[in-house]
Amino acid sequence: MVDHDRLAMTAKSLFGGRLKILQKEEGYRFSVDAFILAHHIPLKDMDMGVDLGTGCGIVPVILAHRSSSARLYGIEIQKDLADLASRNVRLNHMEDRIAIVCGDMKNFRSYLEPGLADVVFSNPPYRKALSGRINPDPERAVARHEIKGTLSDVASVAEKLLRPSGRLVVIYPAERIADLLSQMRASRLEPKRIRLVHSRQDSDAELVLAEGRKQGRPGVKVVSPLIVLKEDGGYTDELKEMIGE
Repeated sequence: MVDHDRLAMTAKSLFGGRLKILQKEEGYRFSVDAFILAHHIPLKDMDMGVDLGTGCGIVPVILAHRSSSARLYGIEIQKDLADLASRNVRLNHMEDRIAIVCGDMKNFRSYLEPGLADVVFSNPPYRKALSGRINPDPERAVARHEIKGTLSDVASVAEKLLRPSGRLVVIYPAERIADLLSQMRASRLEPKRIRLVHSRQDSDAELVLAEGRKQGRPGVKVVSPLIVLKEDGGYTDELKEMIGE
């Protein structure tokens, strides 16, 4: 019997073949954003981390590769993607460190206790539900538009999951930085660190990385920008390090 689901998958080797990630040929696929986000998550040994909207599970897998003692959860509302994330956890033999949950992040109390997470991270949908053309592919539409989860949901859930002084790390379009920072502060997640991401040295910022601390004191540090591409179109040395090249 032909496994059509398996035929529709592609496998990508990461970090010199030490990790492998399956993703669908069609539908939602991860991008360099995932590597940038993972690199900027300040995960310590024995930390508990939660990924809100884990997709295929790539960020928890990268983090588990970096820390053998961290406990990680990936929450994904789309069943096919949650199943794929679980498959990637098994493929990389990380079942003892990563748990994938299929469900709505707003209902997290059915499987996680509030106030236990050291760090929460997310690459949330970045377009408002009624803004722009909705992608005809359902997975991509939910991943990109605030259809089943909003920026406000991410900030609110993160605040409830985090212990005092816990951290939220988000990557988001730079054009919505005001929305991001205001939602973080409204949820008592004080912005503490910001980094802008530019495709090229002379281009406007396209993404922003923001780290907030639960019940933190006011005061934000804006660090040097991340440049993704060199003049010749290849990745910069810093970006190569993030993606394991």
